[in-house]
Amino acid sequence: MAFNNHPDRPKHWQPYQVKLIDDKWVSFRDVAVHTIRMGDVEDPDLYVAQPISKWQDSDAGKFIMEHAVEKPYWHRSTDPASYGHRYDIVARLSEQNETFWRLKWGNK
Repeated sequence: MAFNNHPDRPKHWQPYQVKLIDDKWVSFRDVAVHTIRMGDVEDPDLYVAQPISKWQDSDAGKFIMEHAVEKPYWHRSTDPASYGHRYDIVARLSEQNETFWRLKWGNK
């Protein structure tokens, strides 16, 4: 059995990585770019589809969908504050795209 230091970490999560691309070192990492919280519902995956679609149509969502190194994914976990669910949309971004995203949309 493998030891997991982070039980809430998504299965698709990848560690920080640095690659040489066109004679430049570029760093990549997984970033939680959007969080959706919802109460305790019978089928949370069904109910979260509309907020995810709305986010994808926003400027921030379009930027992430265009600039993510790999296709973004969502991760569901329990939200102890509300006894509901928390969905994190996670994208793998280069350091340059992450900085742009954080400056424009990161703290909202």
